[in-house]
Amino acid sequence: MKVGLNKYFFAQIICLSLWPILAWAQSPDVAANFEACKAGRETCDIPRLTPSESKELALTLHSRNVANCRNGYESCDRSKLSKPEIIALAVADHQNNVSACADGMHTCDQSKLTPSEARDSYLSDHQRNITDCRDGVGSCDHAKLSAPEAGAVANARRQLNVSDCKDGVGVCDHSQLTPSESKLVSIAEHQRNAQNCESGWDECDRSQLTPSETARTFNAEHQRNLTACKDGKETCDYAKLSSTESKTLADAEHKRNYTACLKGYGYCDLSRLTAEETQSLTVKGR
Repeated sequence: MKVGLNKYFFAQIICLSLWPILAWAQSPDVAANFEACKAGRETCDIPRLTPSESKELALTLHSRNVANCRNGYESCDRSKLSKPEIIALAVADHQNNVSACADGMHTCDQSKLTPSEARDSYLSDHQRNITDCRDGVGSCDHAKLSAPEAGAVANARRQLNVSDCKDGVGVCDHSQLTPSESKLVSIAEHQRNAQNCESGWDECDRSQLTPSETARTFNAEHQRNLTACKDGKETCDYAKLSSTESKTLADAEHKRNYTACLKGYGYCDLSRLTAEETQSLTVKGR
């Protein structure tokens, strides 16, 4: 009998000593199951949830369903909404439809608008059509314009065409310009070409330049080339430098080379040093 009691107590001791290990091994799996349930994964095992986890899961799923209904998702289950939530959803759905109609969205359902909202939606559509016709974008329907609106749109389109022609952007139709507008556009195009040439841009027609513009373009090109040569850029064309500029650059390069050799920093070409400079390097080396 004493031996039996000893075995019994020994077995209890073993169970108690192993309990923290078993609890530690199971807790991650339990937590993973809870997360799987909250995420709606197939691996969720609801019977394994604790009462508090089940309660939290119910709240999570309910909140998700409310959000799905508000966003118009097919997964929305309206039967699970409370009466206040159903009312709030109806208000939100109505306002979203009003906004969609005001913005000209394809989701707009005109049949669900009140008479006042329908009138506002019509006015928004009409104003949007005027804007599209005036700017030449979107789905302009000229048939929906009144006579004054059509006149205002035509005038705006003409002004836009003049602006496009002067600025060299958009779709310029020279045939729609008046003689005075054509003159203004020609002046703007000439100035733009002169600026392009002086700035070294591709859209330059030198044949259209006046003698003074040609001189300014040459000077600008020469200065850009001189700067490129000073900076050691590959775009430098040494053949275009004057003798004075070539000498100035050569002197500057000689000084840079000597300094590099003297201080031991930068590219140094000893063969380009004078005898005196070479001697100074020898003295410093001592």
